[in-house]
Amino acid sequence: MKGANKAPEFLKINRFGQVPVLVDDGITIADSNAILIYAAKKYGKEDWLPESPQAAAAVQRWLSVAAGEIANGPAAARLITVFGAKYNPEQVIGVAHSILKIIEAELDGHEFISHDHPTVADVALYSYIARAPEGNVDLKGYPNVNAWLQRIEALPGFVEFQKSPAGLNA
Repeated sequence: MKGANKAPEFLKINRFGQVPVLVDDGITIADSNAILIYAAKKYGKEDWLPESPQAAAAVQRWLSVAAGEIANGPAAARLITVFGAKYNPEQVIGVAHSILKIIEAELDGHEFISHDHPTVADVALYSYIARAPEGNVDLKGYPNVNAWLQRIEALPGFVEFQKSPAGLNA
């Protein structure tokens, strides 16, 4: 909130001035999706990041959605209410509902987004979808998405993403 991510010390580890950044045993990894890939590979979690070409592509598809439509929809909407970002609320909320409709349909009859078990794709999508109401994005009309959020939250070792009293949660 105070701009520490733009300070010269931080820019030495991430020239983009963005969070998150992971520093692990002298290795610096910037970008949430890159961190997910790094962790899955480092800890040999092939169930979270499958090796077969088709399965890996299915995960990558949703990582791209997380970096695209999710970042430009529910994440941007949350940035407005939590950090005062200068986005057009109607536009980003519209993008949020467009992608939520697609995810709602994708989850119809499926427990997780790309496989029959959770992957890094689920983790990449989870945080900003779970906190979409903080950006005035109502999740009430998405029963499959809400059930999926509950399944993620029920996973062993789940740690809740910090809630902000903003948007619909204010």
